[in-house]
Amino acid sequence: MKMRTLSRYHKLLIFLIIILLVSIFIEKEGVKASSNYDSVLGARSLRYGDEGVDVAGLQIQLRVLGYYDGGIDGLFGKETVKAIKKFQSEINLKPDGIVGQKTFNSLEINNYFLQNNFSKKQVMTLASAINGEARGESYRGQVAVGAVILNRVDSDKFPNSIEGVIYDERQFTSVADGQIKLSPTETSIKAAEAALMGYDPTSRALFFYNPKIATKVKWISSRPVVVKIDNHVFAD
Repeated sequence: MKMRTLSRYHKLLIFLIIILLVSIFIEKEGVKASSNYDSVLGARSLRYGDEGVDVAGLQIQLRVLGYYDGGIDGLFGKETVKAIKKFQSEINLKPDGIVGQKTFNSLEINNYFLQNNFSKKQVMTLASAINGEARGESYRGQVAVGAVILNRVDSDKFPNSIEGVIYDERQFTSVADGQIKLSPTETSIKAAEAALMGYDPTSRALFFYNPKIATKVKWISSRPVVVKIDNHVFAD
């Protein structure tokens, strides 16, 4: 009788240990995936199927160099592979579609934000709004807020300038509470540049909100959700 009770106890103990180990593994994998998503361009090799802000940076650079005309979505898909292979062929590297160290070193990454058609005023205006609305969010989350502002500029439902969209009546909390006046962080400035270069992790969303804060604004929470990034929900 004692041996039987002890056996059941051991089985339960082993079962609980397995559950604990699995949960720890899943948590670590989640952290790893999140870390990869915010990787700096050049910190890892990139290939088909990868996703992250570093992939978006790669796509921007390929567009600047004239090899890529697809969307800046941070997804290493077939069009990105095609662009990389073409680039590799022209510089006499093996056209395998993988961005390893040799390919990365040939891309002149540090120059891609210098080749643009937007002014310093546009960058700083957008960066101030990003800083006010998404300070403390991940780089991707800050780019997403900037992208929404630019998507509104392109929409006929909103003003057709960055300043016009930002200061449109009762649209942004940072304008109402004065946080728009804070000096933007370096991350916010880089996020503004990336958004202006075309990086849009929201798939053309026009709205964003924090569901923990916007609990009394029913109209916005009823809009079709596109994606959730950090603390913000992005919607059409």
